[in-house]
Amino acid sequence: QMDAFFFDKLPSTSQSTPKPRHETTQVHYSRYSRIDDIGKKVQDLVGKINDSRTMDQTIMDNFQDKLVEKVGEICGQMKEHMYTVYEENSHAMQATLRELTLVLESCSKLNTELHTVSQALAGLNRGLTLHRSTE
Repeated sequence: QMDAFFFDKLPSTSQSTPKPRHETTQVHYSRYSRIDDIGKKVQDLVGKINDSRTMDQTIMDNFQDKLVEKVGEICGQMKEHMYTVYEENSHAMQATLRELTLVLESCSKLNTELHTVSQALAGLNRGLTLHRSTE
């Protein structure tokens, strides 16, 4: 109402007759009505923005949940593959260790045989040396 009072006191800048007070009041209410409409539109837009942000957050939360689930699945698959590789490697190592055991046993037998032959040769050598010295 102060605006209406203020505008009523202003001198007219046009050649026409001044508007009666009720027209000024209508302009005054019309301005407030426009301001209210703009305020409501702004509130609606802010509401829509907030709704959109809430929806974005929901989408991101769902995406994160699915991503965590998928990463968990892939990690599980990688562990299974890793254990399969471990098992395959274990079988290969066991086969290699069996071969190594056989080779070491063979080496041990050959070493024993070599030692026996070496002692026999040493005995023969002593026998020849004794035989030569008696001649």
